[in-house]
Amino acid sequence: MTGERDLRTLLHGMRPELNPGRYVYTTVPDGEVPTGVTPVVTVSEQEGLTLVLPEAQAAASGLAYDFVAGWITLRVHSALDAVGLTAAVCLALTDAGISCNVVAGYHHDHLFVPYARAADAVRALEALAAESG
Repeated sequence: MTGERDLRTLLHGMRPELNPGRYVYTTVPDGEVPTGVTPVVTVSEQEGLTLVLPEAQAAASGLAYDFVAGWITLRVHSALDAVGLTAAVCLALTDAGISCNVVAGYHHDHLFVPYARAADAVRALEALAAESG
């Protein structure tokens, strides 16, 4: 299935969904994912392997972590070469005073926002979607 490229269609149909749980960022310098850890995102960097994972897994594994986040999935199937979705979403969240870390998956975009502001972020994105219809 080909992803959507039209910005108006993407914004109107994004259907932001807050995934349950608290997610954290950590890093493992040796690049080895500890046993019992199932990251939802991994990024390989020169300094080590960044993991985004449920907070409970980080704590149980003794991993130091930073930035407790809520994970929002934009349910619209966006094309990887679509132009403007990330910018529009980030602008809406900026206007609401909410920081955002964006990860593009093959089918959907995923946003990691401060956990305490996750519901506010969903409301801001729903308002953006309504305005774009």
